[in-house]
Amino acid sequence: MKHPSLLHIADFNYELPEHKIARYPLEQRDQSKLLIWESGSIRENTYANIANELPSESLLVFNNTKVVEARLLFQKPTGGLIELFCLEPADQYEDITTAMLQRGSVQWKCLVGGAKKWKEGALEFSDSSNSPEKKLLKFFAKKIAALPDCFLIEFDCFLIEFSWEPAELSFAEVLHIAGDIPLPPYLNRATEASDKERYQTIYAKHDGSVAAPTAGLHFTETVFSKLSEKNIRKAYVTLHVGAGTFKPVKAEQMKDHEMHAEFIDVSSETIEQLIAYLDKGIIAVGTTSLRTLESLYWIGVKTIRNPLVTAAGLQVTQWEPYENIPKAYTATESLQSLLEWMQKNNATRIITKTQIIIAPGYEFKIIRALITNFHQPQSTLLLLVSAIVGENWKKIYQYALANEYRFLSYGDGSLQ
Repeated sequence: MKHPSLLHIADFNYELPEHKIARYPLEQRDQSKLLIWESGSIRENTYANIANELPSESLLVFNNTKVVEARLLFQKPTGGLIELFCLEPADQYEDITTAMLQRGSVQWKCLVGGAKKWKEGALEFSDSSNSPEKKLLKFFAKKIAALPDCFLIEFDCFLIEFSWEPAELSFAEVLHIAGDIPLPPYLNRATEASDKERYQTIYAKHDGSVAAPTAGLHFTETVFSKLSEKNIRKAYVTLHVGAGTFKPVKAEQMKDHEMHAEFIDVSSETIEQLIAYLDKGIIAVGTTSLRTLESLYWIGVKTIRNPLVTAAGLQVTQWEPYENIPKAYTATESLQSLLEWMQKNNATRIITKTQIIIAPGYEFKIIRALITNFHQPQSTLLLLVSAIVGENWKKIYQYALANEYRFLSYGDGSLQ
């Protein structure tokens, strides 16, 4: 098979009518439809019954990132409004959690709407509500420097310094008070009060994402109980989803597309769980969980090749899994080496970035199956699905379109 960098994105296109995009979630999370692709055939179920479709003794891996209220409105001294969208922390912070816990001030990379109207000086938070918390908050934004590589044409990128009082509040707390949940642009509607709950998984724990790991939105406590009854276990990883997840592939060939890098955070206990379930079956809930799990394999390979590698050298680059592979290490060898590296370095968690792109030609090392929503045409997520099912992605998507499945973030899903 040819190198994935030579793939043409036009080969991963399909027609997605506007009315097929789910603008709102269903009233009950687990009533979303579930398409099951197995051995070349399709059948239907719902998430409420997903335990019936999974092998007992298997391990489901969830991404427990939490969507932050990353969309902010500030007011110029002249009265005009400037919208800021928090992308990721400035480079001086070692990870998102560290930046989220800053008190009094923090620097963040942001998309800025209407930047040309913001000539100089600090902006002040704009609040039109009657919220007592918001009225007590003094929140300011100051431009530090322009940044390159903004992929949303209507916005410019800047390094922004935020400052606030009361200074004892963390930046995460400030966002919870002042910000709005950033719904995906393709929903084409304003955020509503219900989105604060529904655009969040029930197990969301660690602040840091600007988009939800949407495959997990369908899971409920009732579903979890049914999984436990079948002895299907759960594990959690963290990948903080960046705005790059919506970055369109504008290049004709994938070699000219730069994949976005995202923070991952995985504990040694979870890695031990993965080793124990490699033979029983590991199922990724969502593309972000899958990318995290497969990245762990390549991080482990780095520790095999160079036991003295530093934490800074663990980041997985875009094409790394397809190049310079002198020996095929087993998943057990890789993950065991990673655990040993952590022990030697007194690390209880692996915190790094991954830029991995999973496309046709990729050989999966950790996961056996994927639970995921239906993704946009000509997207890197559709490439990932194709890496699992090959050209059959077209049959799956054609069936879903013809049988009233709901697409994208608030839509239905599939098991493959």
